[in-house]
Amino acid sequence: MSALAALDRPVTAPNTNRLRGFVTAFADLLAATRDEQAILESGRALLSRLIATDDWLPDEFAQPNPDRYQQYLLHCDSRERFSVVSFVWGPGQSTPIHDHSVWGLIGMLRGVEKVESFRRLPSGALVDEGEELLHEGEVDAVSPRIGDIHRVTNGLSDRPSISIHVYGANIGAVERATYALDGTPKTFISGYANSVIPNLWDRSKQS
Repeated sequence: MSALAALDRPVTAPNTNRLRGFVTAFADLLAATRDEQAILESGRALLSRLIATDDWLPDEFAQPNPDRYQQYLLHCDSRERFSVVSFVWGPGQSTPIHDHSVWGLIGMLRGVEKVESFRRLPSGALVDEGEELLHEGEVDAVSPRIGDIHRVTNGLSDRPSISIHVYGANIGAVERATYALDGTPKTFISGYANSVIPNLWDRSKQS
């Protein structure tokens, strides 16, 4: 489904079965292995299946803000082994250069993201290693092991984009850093834009 078509889709109750099944499968994956490469490979397949269908994200966690991008918590594992969030980007919005300090998977649900990756030089300064576009249905990975510093921008100038992220921690509570190009860090804890999360466990409606 294109980003424009997504804006025109009829208002229906979200299919919470999809997200419920995803978080259950991801919890099973983490119970089976602690190997990061295995988690990223198998987790990529799980996230790809989730974002292949766009009928499950509740509208209240898909709303842009005119001032800044939004990070909505969709689920946090009870042992904080992983969290699932929706990132909602208004037209032209972007992050500063930042890290994550844990592994992460990013799946594009609607629209396009421009991702600029950076590498630290021995001097501590950052060098831009180029940019890539992440389109609907595509999944990217980050971690301190494979590359963890980037800047992300909405790749669309006229409408929102939405990506679904899975991180190896309660990402809204993790101390991380933004960076100047000379490598100077500034620590931050992101928190979340929402104070409530979707109720995935009410099976009375079987949605």
